Amino acid sequence: MLLQLAHQAITATLEDREFQPPGIPPRLQEPRGAFTTLYLENEVRGCVGYVYAAAPLYQTVMETANAAAFHDMRFLPVSREEAARLQISISVLSPLAPIRPEHIELGKHGLVVTLGNRRGLLLPQVPLEHGWDVATFLAQTCRKAGLATDAWQRGATLEAFTAEVFGEGPEAGPT
Repeated sequence: MLLQLAHQAITATLEDREFQPPGIPPRLQEPRGAFTTLYLENEVRGCVGYVYAAAPLYQTVMETANAAAFHDMRFLPVSREEAARLQISISVLSPLAPIRPEHIELGKHGLVVTLGNRRGLLLPQVPLEHGWDVATFLAQTCRKAGLATDAWQRGATLEAFTAEVFGEGPEAGPT
């Protein structure tokens, strides 16, 4: 249902109309953080998410799908022609919890590194997709935050989360 809502939200935006989904089950009305990744021909076409649970899950997915399609600064907005061919992957996040580097499990934990006003996040699938070890995962998360790659050893805060990931096509996991 969440994958359908993501597609419908993108289509409604392209058609300049509002979309209110009917009959949302209670479990999708619970506040949760989530990331939505769009793929076009097996290439990332947009990825946006919320770490914190600020809205019901169904609403978060609709908002992040639209943001990934039309506001990811790395890409031009999705066209009507592209929208029909998009494949979507959704990562529903657990709450953040502090973690020590030696407790990080590749493929299980996503990471958030924070130092001052800089923050970087990588989803649990990312180190597996790139063949990284834990040290590289930590360094790359720091890099994403715009920090030195060893900031995790020099006072940055480490937090972890898990994600329930599901999607369409061969690239079901976000990057």
